[in-house]
Amino acid sequence: MLSLAAAPASSAATTDAATEATTEATVEEQRLDRAAPQEILRRSGFDSAAPELAQALGRAHSYAEARRIVVRQGSALWRRAVDRAQGRGPGDGLSRDDDRPLYWARLGMTRELRQWEPTRFGLSEARGGSLISALETASRGHDSIRYPKRDAAGHRLKRVLVTGFDPFTLDRDTRISNPSGATALALDGTVIQTADGPARVETTVFPVRWQDFADGTVERTLRPHLPRVDLFTTISQGRVGRFDIERTNGAWRGGFPDNENLSRTETVPVGDPASQPQWTSTTLPYKDIVSAETGRFPVYDNTLVTEIPAGQSAPVVRPDGPTAGSTAREGGGGNYLSNEIAYRATLLRDRLGLHERLPGGHVHTPVLQFGAGNTDPATGQITDPEFVRNRVDIIAQVRQILTAAMNARR
Repeated sequence: MLSLAAAPASSAATTDAATEATTEATVEEQRLDRAAPQEILRRSGFDSAAPELAQALGRAHSYAEARRIVVRQGSALWRRAVDRAQGRGPGDGLSRDDDRPLYWARLGMTRELRQWEPTRFGLSEARGGSLISALETASRGHDSIRYPKRDAAGHRLKRVLVTGFDPFTLDRDTRISNPSGATALALDGTVIQTADGPARVETTVFPVRWQDFADGTVERTLRPHLPRVDLFTTISQGRVGRFDIERTNGAWRGGFPDNENLSRTETVPVGDPASQPQWTSTTLPYKDIVSAETGRFPVYDNTLVTEIPAGQSAPVVRPDGPTAGSTAREGGGGNYLSNEIAYRATLLRDRLGLHERLPGGHVHTPVLQFGAGNTDPATGQITDPEFVRNRVDIIAQVRQILTAAMNARR
C-alpha cells in the first residue's frame, strides 16, 4: 500500500528534509468501506476518482508536479459534481440532485493521497498536509468562485454567494445526504431572474469539522468575495418540515461531535478575540422572504436564542433574541457548525464594514427524510422516490428564497 511518508533515503539531504507522516486513514475516510458509500460511488460512477488520482500521482517527478495534479483533479471533481447536478454529462444510477458522490469521492481521493509514497522524491509531513489541503480547497469549489460582469445577452449580472455543507451524523446513518450541499451543486454558476435583472449564483461547500473552522477556512474562502457580492447566505440542514431564516448567531460551540467524532465546547475561536461580539445578526430581508411564496415548506423568521443573561450563571431561552450584555449559548441555528458558519460569515461582513450595505445571513433547510418504509439504515435503500422529491423540492425552494431576497433589495 502507498504511504504518505518520506521516500527511502537516497541522499542525506532528502532524508533530513522528510518527516515521517501518518498513513492512517481519518475517521471520515474509514467510513468509505461501508456498504452505502461503496454503492453510492459505484452507482454514480464516482468510484473512478480515487484510482485516477493514484495513477496520476504515480507519474509525478516532483512535489510541484504532484501539487498541480492534485489541484487539477480536485477541480475536475468539483466540476464533474456540478455538471452532474445540473444535467450535463452522462447519466448514471442515482438521481442527478445527489450530493453524496462528491463527498465520498473526495474522501477516496484524500485517503489515496494520505497513503501515497512517492518514489522519485521525498515528501515531508508538512508538504503532504499541504497537498491534502489543496485537494480539499479545489474539490469544494473554494477557489473557483467567478463572477462575469455580464451574461451572454449583455445584461449586467448581480452577484449572489451561497455556501453548503457535507453530509453529517454518518455513524447514525451512512446513507445521509445534505440538502445544503445538493443545493450548492445545483445552483453553482446558474443565473436567477430577479426584479432588478439577472443574478449569478456562485457556491461552495464546507466540511463538518470543528478544526477546519478554527483554522479559518470560512474567512479565507469568503473574504475576497463579500465586498463584491450583492447578497450572500450560508445554508445548512435544520429542522423537520420547515425553513428558517436565522435572525441571530451566537459565539458558542456546543460540543456536538463533528464528522471526525471530535467535540468542541468553547467560545467560537476567531481572530482578534478581544473585539469579538457574543452575537451577530442577519441582514437578509427576512420579512420579505417569509411572506413570499417560495415552495411547499413553510419559512419562518426564527428569533429564538439561548443566553446567559448579564450578571447570571444559568442559561435562559429567549424567544425574541438576546438581551443586552448576555453571553451566547445558542443562536437561532443552535450551537453547532450551522450556527458557527453563520456567525463567522456575518462577523466577517461586519468587520469588513459591510453591515449596512450587504444582505447576508443563514438559511436552515428542512431535514432531508427518506420515504416511509426506508428509514432504518440497517435495512434501508440508499435512495427512494420520496427522498429524491424532498431534495429536489428543497433545492427549488432555496432558489426561490434567493430570488425573493434579491427582489427585496430594489
